[in-house]
Amino acid sequence: MITDFINLFFPIYCLICQTSLLKNEKFICLHCFYKLPQTNYHLVYDNPVAQKFYGKVLVKNTMAVYKFKKTGIVQKLLEHLKYKNQPMIGKIIGKEYGKLIKNTAFSKTFDLIVPVPLHIEKIYQRGYNQSSFFAKGLSQALQIPWNDQCLKRSKKTATQTNKSRIERWKNVQHSFVLNSPAL
Repeated sequence: MITDFINLFFPIYCLICQTSLLKNEKFICLHCFYKLPQTNYHLVYDNPVAQKFYGKVLVKNTMAVYKFKKTGIVQKLLEHLKYKNQPMIGKIIGKEYGKLIKNTAFSKTFDLIVPVPLHIEKIYQRGYNQSSFFAKGLSQALQIPWNDQCLKRSKKTATQTNKSRIERWKNVQHSFVLNSPAL
């Protein structure tokens, strides 16, 4: 009741459409949440994400939760997650994706969830690693452990923003190492 009273004077708005959020909504209204363009790549082995790795790295499984389009609603969410101090968005997205893949073959495939590490300077600048929050949500939904200490970024790289796919690949090449091979 107190929360409802406070929301009368200080309403919380959807990060996408700016409408007032209802009591059980967090960050995004249900209308916008259901408009997020899901990929369903967890149902397709030879999906577009897998195809991007062909000839570069041997990977067993590839997935993506949403289709990204510049100026789209997913980009708005990512901007809030990465640049507007909204790390809990990552956890919510991770949790929802975990619920989506929980009853597929993928839910039994993995032993450990490892988020992509940021360079230490980027963590100090941003205050958190958005991938770690996504990993936490995914871990919680799938009941698979996560560890953000076993992989580390060994060198600082330029921002990936405004780079082509090839430039992005080259930019992060040789940037990650196992923190402890025993893990």
